[in-house]
Amino acid sequence: MMEQLSILNENEKVYWIITNDKDPRAIALADRHYSRKTPESKKGFMGPGEQIVLISPDGTAIFGWLKAKPEFRGDKIDGVYCSIFRNEGPELSSKLILEAEKFALQKWPDTKLFFTYVDPSKVKSKRPGWAFIKAGWKETGTNKNGKLLLLTKEIKKGGSENDK
Repeated sequence: MMEQLSILNENEKVYWIITNDKDPRAIALADRHYSRKTPESKKGFMGPGEQIVLISPDGTAIFGWLKAKPEFRGDKIDGVYCSIFRNEGPELSSKLILEAEKFALQKWPDTKLFFTYVDPSKVKSKRPGWAFIKAGWKETGTNKNGKLLLLTKEIKKGGSENDK
């Protein structure tokens, strides 16, 4: 079942459609993401917790938000986690990230933090996480073994810190 975000105005462009992690189009994109542990699995790719899975209308991008209780996370971070983002389409990745944030804020209005991890050894960019940084996120550390970059975005009441 797919639906459009209800806060869109009539003339706004639709960047994302809500889907789920068993959508064959989303699975195909997830299978090409470096973080995918079990390619071609039909069980889903998001993991436990509340989730939002988004796919672009043309099927060229996916974004996954995951909210789990901090005590169930190894890093104990209390926030909404971008567990996967892949863009193979023409839209700017930073724009897609900003548009995906709207979905998370609609579902979890009391969110205080967005976060994600990026593996610098697996991305082509000279600046890993650059699309997130362009969308207002900050590089704030690494995971426990130091191999993954931690990127975060603090959310102020009424929207993200970079809303103008």
